[in-house]
Amino acid sequence: MDLSPVKIASIRIEDPLPFSLWSASGALLLKKGSRVKSRTELEAMAQGNDSLFIDRQDAQALKRHQEGQMLTMLARDSKLANIAQAGDQVAGARRSPSRLPEVDKEPDWPYLQEQAHAILRNGREAAFLEQVERLEDKVSLFSQANPDGTLLALIQMASIEVERYSATHAMLVNAMCGIAAREVLHWPADLTSALGRAALSMNIGMTELQDVLAQQKEPVAPPQRQNIDQHPARSVDMLTSLGLTNQLWLEGVRHHHAKLPGPLSKRSPGERIARLIQRADKFAAAISPRAARKAVPPGIAMKAIYFDENKQVDEAGAALIKAVGIYSPGTYVRLASQETAIVVRRGANTTTPFVAVMLNRLGMTHSELTVRDTAQSEFKILSSIPGHEIKVRPPLKRLLPLTKAIPSVKRI
Repeated sequence: MDLSPVKIASIRIEDPLPFSLWSASGALLLKKGSRVKSRTELEAMAQGNDSLFIDRQDAQALKRHQEGQMLTMLARDSKLANIAQAGDQVAGARRSPSRLPEVDKEPDWPYLQEQAHAILRNGREAAFLEQVERLEDKVSLFSQANPDGTLLALIQMASIEVERYSATHAMLVNAMCGIAAREVLHWPADLTSALGRAALSMNIGMTELQDVLAQQKEPVAPPQRQNIDQHPARSVDMLTSLGLTNQLWLEGVRHHHAKLPGPLSKRSPGERIARLIQRADKFAAAISPRAARKAVPPGIAMKAIYFDENKQVDEAGAALIKAVGIYSPGTYVRLASQETAIVVRRGANTTTPFVAVMLNRLGMTHSELTVRDTAQSEFKILSSIPGHEIKVRPPLKRLLPLTKAIPSVKRI
């Protein structure tokens, strides 16, 4: 039987199952039409993983159904937003862009990932530009409210997600670039906004191919390579055909694969956008696993964007490192104490973040996630650890509170 994974979070409790559930070994767990009584029951069947398995044909039908539902909800949200904005204008109110209803609560990152996936796979839809803008608003507001939590969630998803690679990749590049633009480069709002939207839409010319390549074990075929090489221009053509006239946005997409070293000050505003995206794009691609290769540890991937094509310090890469850290939130590390930990919050400088200990020096799981300050010599970081070496990952719901629990410090 050809099986495909389905995330536990996507299975509705107490509703009849639209498909049979199977284990990774092919054992039938629940028949189609059965009802799941609780999330605990699913977690027990999954034996510590976040997925179970269904027949691949059922998975394809489910995927089409979910994407249709998501696009329907996005269209509804857009109409509601337009109505609310019109009401504000009639009342003479000044509506703050930082108070969108969807972002007044804790982010549901898996749901946002599904939204991004549905939007980017439908890049020729008339509402695409508006949907990208609204998605960028959400990710931007989340990353401003809690940059460490945003980075942790997206880097964690990027390190394990294969099926929705393109969406997760775009959101991570968006968040990294936005934080660097605001906190380090101090770019004006119009440039930062165009940067974020370009980061989300840069790959619409090859979205489906990106998701295919992430799961492909064979080498890239010549037609695929041609598609990759031509996708920046194709993405610009698609955006233009949808009515986009923002030249900063378009230029950022057009040049986001350009490998041109040199300072940002000698570039046009659109080329500055493109260079920052290019550096973040390289990092995000390196830390994401593929069927054909393992992921690069984030610490190593971050150092790789520090130098440009001429082996000189790259201004855009350095800005990204200063913004998110060499050991960014979501990175697994080994400490001088011989403990294994995950970075949960940036520290006073790029190499001394706060971490949560997962395994003690004997390799045993901690019952609680103890927070350490790696600026202390006894907890100094010795190295980053590839995600595939981590067998048990704490769930996001346990980690995200730790990204807020430590008082902010001045970063140098």
